[in-house]
Amino acid sequence: MAGVEIALKEAMAIDGALGAALVDIGSGMSLGSLGHAADLDLTLAAAGSTDVVRATLRAAELQQARTGGELVEDILTTLTRQYHLIRPLTGAGGQGLFLYLVLDRARANLAMARHHARRIESELSI
Repeated sequence: MAGVEIALKEAMAIDGALGAALVDIGSGMSLGSLGHAADLDLTLAAAGSTDVVRATLRAAELQQARTGGELVEDILTTLTRQYHLIRPLTGAGGQGLFLYLVLDRARANLAMARHHARRIESELSI
């Protein structure tokens, strides 16, 4: 089982990773972050994404209640040069948190990043 620091280091090992944070959905506060992009305020970006996560999860809950629909695995924001990948954590080790990844579009493989985020979630213990 991995703690916050190990999970963030593993997230930064993803090809094209510019930054990673583990964020509390309720407060928007970061439990930890790592990153090396000079023009990226990871704490601010992660906190700002909390509203997106809350709204998406609320909409998904309403849809699921009506139709027994799908669960949210991740949320993707595509920018000109970056992907912002958000994975709400549902496992016992991270419930109420989300993993926030910022990836360089030119270097990242989105499918592999999603695969690694899923693995990081499965190993996380807080």
